[in-house]
Amino acid sequence: MRLGLSTLVCFFSFVWLSECAPPTCYSRALGLSKEVMTLLDRIHTYHRTKTCAEVLPTIFLDVHNSCVTTKLRDFLYVVLNHPNQYCRERPRMLLLKRKVQNLHNIVTRICYRDLVFFTDDCEAIDTGHIRPHYAEDRLQLLQEER
Repeated sequence: MRLGLSTLVCFFSFVWLSECAPPTCYSRALGLSKEVMTLLDRIHTYHRTKTCAEVLPTIFLDVHNSCVTTKLRDFLYVVLNHPNQYCRERPRMLLLKRKVQNLHNIVTRICYRDLVFFTDDCEAIDTGHIRPHYAEDRLQLLQEER
């Protein structure tokens, strides 16, 4: 009985693992951008890193925006060259630096041609406010209404 139960558990664990898809460039970039945003929220609210976050520019990551590569590069430059040595040595700041470097490498090198950019609104990455994007058919309707 015990041997049959362990065999059954092993079988179902292999079936569960076989249904999992390997991460793609898109899913890794999307997941890493969410991790960076969560980490930035923690850095802004944690009492030991709150003063370090004052130097960091505001950024709202969207891997569908073509401006994300230049904004990540600029953000990484600020994190690497933080004016306060104490802040450069904080574990959360080191983790932020590592995650932003990984995301920048994924977007610019590894997934260079795999990502599809839907917008080029650089202001949206700075402010978090996305302008409405009209498709061609909706744009034509708007022009006809005038």
